[in-house]
Amino acid sequence: MAPPSSSSAPPPPSSWVILGSIPRVSAGADGTDVSVALTAPPRVSILTVSPRVFPEPATTHHFPFVLCADPSGLLLLQANLACPETQETILRRREQSTVMKYWTSRYFVLDATTSSAFQLPDPEPAYSIKHQALLGLVVAPSGDGNYMVAELQPIIGSERATLLCFSSEVGKWFEKRVDYPVPARPWTPIGVLSHHGRLWWIDLSWGVINFDPFANRPDLGLVPFPPGTVLECREGWGQTDHHRYVGVSGGKLRFVDTYTRGGANPKVTVWTLPDPDSTEWVLEHEATFTEIWADKSYKATRMPKKIPVLALIHPKNPRVVYFFLEKNLFGLDVRTRKVVDCKVYGLVAPPSYYIASRFVRAWELPQPLPSGMNKWCKGINPADKAKGRLSQPSPGDYHLVGMTMQTFIG
Repeated sequence: MAPPSSSSAPPPPSSWVILGSIPRVSAGADGTDVSVALTAPPRVSILTVSPRVFPEPATTHHFPFVLCADPSGLLLLQANLACPETQETILRRREQSTVMKYWTSRYFVLDATTSSAFQLPDPEPAYSIKHQALLGLVVAPSGDGNYMVAELQPIIGSERATLLCFSSEVGKWFEKRVDYPVPARPWTPIGVLSHHGRLWWIDLSWGVINFDPFANRPDLGLVPFPPGTVLECREGWGQTDHHRYVGVSGGKLRFVDTYTRGGANPKVTVWTLPDPDSTEWVLEHEATFTEIWADKSYKATRMPKKIPVLALIHPKNPRVVYFFLEKNLFGLDVRTRKVVDCKVYGLVAPPSYYIASRFVRAWELPQPLPSGMNKWCKGINPADKAKGRLSQPSPGDYHLVGMTMQTFIG
């Protein structure tokens, strides 16, 4: 399958897009804080935020980042701004800790349907947001437009955890104390998604924790990955989001795995959680890369026989998984071993050698699509990319930042 042609016609609209996690920063001609250039998958749609949201030049250490993308049109965004090195004392109940801070974080709920940005207020001094990858957004089931932003704050070895929550209905932060059903092992956060009215915290080495923040007595539920796929603590450190992904597809939670141990034959597997209350995954699809590379559809792309970087799963069709390979983003039907689409993708950042699944979001768009969002294009081009280009990368950049509560109790 050849790269896209140079036709000037925009692609047809789609009910979902692949959204780049790092937006461009640019003042809009109409004075709005948010806009998005939509393009059909497998090209990447690009979000633009105004300097009010991110008021300094973006760098590879400090940049805006989309944490969650909801079908309602709401996006949760963190803006990490540079600041002088400071020592910060955190008081929490009767405990005191000191950390060094190299950035200051602001959080926004963006509404792509109205092109607006709401900055979440800072929590009171007794509270604090610990880690961007533990913060998620879920829309209220009442359908009244309210939402909840919540961060899971575990203490390793404790049977209790804190949920720091912001309710749009009451307009302030508050805490909930909940049972924490996780053994004494560090939780390695990579992101949070909403599904079936719940938040699902993801550790790609271990499994998922789910929680309904609107329940009067919320309970956390741990769902480990299938037997044989749970990694040892720190196994695959810094590489899991190259080889693993958890997302919603076809109305169910899916776990995609390409992680290979030892001399095993590299393959891709798609596991399904049958319903939100299930605790066991079911294997749906499986294919070796040897089989994939042998198919004529893969040969037609002229891509090398190289293990690609996992991007995401199609939110409508769980047979189709997307991968990054060199400059291409391609969709693969795992059941038939066939490449179904392949195009050159475009991102504001990062460069291809930093790419991982956390840098894109599968975003199901509001239906019907509001007129203000109906801006379809061919995708990012070199001139557009130059407008949002970050500084020259250096090792260790584009990392997730924050402080998890790694205190052991016992």
